[in-house]
Amino acid sequence: MYDTNIFDPRDGRCKSPYGAVSSGTRVRLTLRPLRSLGFSRGEVTLRYEFDGDRTETIPMPWSDTDWVRDEFSCTVDTGDYVGLVWYTFRLTGFGGRQTELGTYQLTVYDASERVPDWFGRGMCYQILPDRFCRTEIPDPAGMVGGRWVHQDWEEEPAVGVMGKTWNGNDICNRDFFGGNLKGVEEKLPYLAELGVETIYFCPIFEASENHRYGTADYSRIDPMLGTNEDFSRLCEKAHAMGIRILLDGVFNHTGWVSRYFNGDGYYTDSVGASQSQDSPYRSWFRFSRWPDQYESWWGIYSLPSVEEHDPGYRDFIFGGHDSVVRSWLRRGADGWRLDVADELPDDFVQGVHEAVRAEKPEAAVIGEVWEDGTTKIAYGVRRRHLLGRHLDGLMNYPFRNALIAYLLGGDASIFQNDMETLRENYPPFAFYDAMNSLGTHDTLRILTYLGTGSQRQEWTKEQRGSYRMTREERARGRALLRLGAAVLFAFPGAPTVYYGDEAGMEGYEDPFNRRTYPWGHEDRELVSWFSALGRQRRTSDPLRRGALRWGTCRGALLSFARCQNGRSAGVAVNRGQVEMVAGLPWSGQAARDLDTGRRYLAVDGVLYVKVPPMGVLRLESCPAGK
Repeated sequence: MYDTNIFDPRDGRCKSPYGAVSSGTRVRLTLRPLRSLGFSRGEVTLRYEFDGDRTETIPMPWSDTDWVRDEFSCTVDTGDYVGLVWYTFRLTGFGGRQTELGTYQLTVYDASERVPDWFGRGMCYQILPDRFCRTEIPDPAGMVGGRWVHQDWEEEPAVGVMGKTWNGNDICNRDFFGGNLKGVEEKLPYLAELGVETIYFCPIFEASENHRYGTADYSRIDPMLGTNEDFSRLCEKAHAMGIRILLDGVFNHTGWVSRYFNGDGYYTDSVGASQSQDSPYRSWFRFSRWPDQYESWWGIYSLPSVEEHDPGYRDFIFGGHDSVVRSWLRRGADGWRLDVADELPDDFVQGVHEAVRAEKPEAAVIGEVWEDGTTKIAYGVRRRHLLGRHLDGLMNYPFRNALIAYLLGGDASIFQNDMETLRENYPPFAFYDAMNSLGTHDTLRILTYLGTGSQRQEWTKEQRGSYRMTREERARGRALLRLGAAVLFAFPGAPTVYYGDEAGMEGYEDPFNRRTYPWGHEDRELVSWFSALGRQRRTSDPLRRGALRWGTCRGALLSFARCQNGRSAGVAVNRGQVEMVAGLPWSGQAARDLDTGRRYLAVDGVLYVKVPPMGVLRLESCPAGK
């Protein structure tokens, strides 16, 4: 049986410093085999993947003993290298006997990287603009895309061909509800009370579809949402309330209906790539047979893929002074979330990053990646997302997946291990600036998922669309959502809430996860819970940037603390049916339960608390005896 104590990269006796390191860091590696095994020397072989898979073997001579274990050590100088290092060990004993260990990952990031730290500190709120709030029923006449508008805000999103018939695979995306920027402006006090510090908008540029992920005109706010001036005014008012604005940059593809492709000829003032081979946009798209055969995103004809290497397209998106990226930052935006970032060339992402830094140094660049961002391979290329000068953080789907698995019955130790793997692999800036969420526009509503325990893929779309949770399912979903939200708001990274999740919205996948916000019909208890979590996140320095320290993570019990400057904040969650005792590492003498006011004393740096069944404790440091 393999002795895991020989080398554990999470053990400071084996590897120092912990996790990812900046270039130029000297990393100490130590093997610790039992003395009784009789090993006499070791060696480590390192493969530098981003340097042509160059390999290096370094001897690890005997360095020390604790009488039970020998120690064989060496130091790895990362120099000016930036990229992944894969390393394995070999131990050799008397008589030539050998044991091999590995492979392990070391992430080396650019030491010169400086990342704005505001994003990961506070709460982020994701808004699908068409479905959040409207101030009037718009008239779609003359607008791009052949739209129609629901007169009743509480109607169901349409499914099928223009919403007339059901089809198992088709989604009608030309039905609009008319949410607008003035509606968001009207609800800024609500968002501030919720604790929101960043609004993340799904696309707001002119587009034919209600989701607006097929951009028709990057220079113009969709007229149903308002005007460019409305956007700047919204940014100004949001900034006055301490709220930043993050835009969705969809640069991997445009719309078939757009002034660049112009598949339907709507833009009479523009000659699109599908209309003439002499179009100024012809080189932006990849045709196998002009004009009707072209590459599109995931084969969706209405979303033609762009040629991201085209110089003209690059200059348009990020290269020029009046490029898309730079001009909208000047209009008030505070950063960009890059749609399908792993499908953009690395140097394209780098170009966006450079443009953002040049225009507004404190603006953030967040990427959509569904996996571990350090090991992501797309189109046969290992991506450089988190190595510096590319992305400041990622949408943290691994966090979502691990937390949901725990809430639905998984062992808390698995959640801990999955998150510790991310902390090992990610540069600190990426781990603490991750966009953590329980639901997005691409996933079913979290209340539905937790309450029913399934995505119901075996059902027809009609069945999933018409389904409403039973009283028992809703009660279960609400109880688990309370627990999950407590973890979300306490964990490193920006706690991100998809509009309406805090109000108890339910529904399976698109379009049922994109219903309108239920103004006047919210689940007030859930809203109050999220507001309490948001206020704590906004006012607690340990939760905003404190170091993560794990408590008891076993079975149904999950606990951890965030520690900074001698103060702590923490959460203990019990998903089980019996009371459990959690021990949390704690800076300071005492703690206060923020919901009950109860005081606890720490013993030798550990806080012991009883967590009731299906319960949660939110704790913060307080002076002893007060």
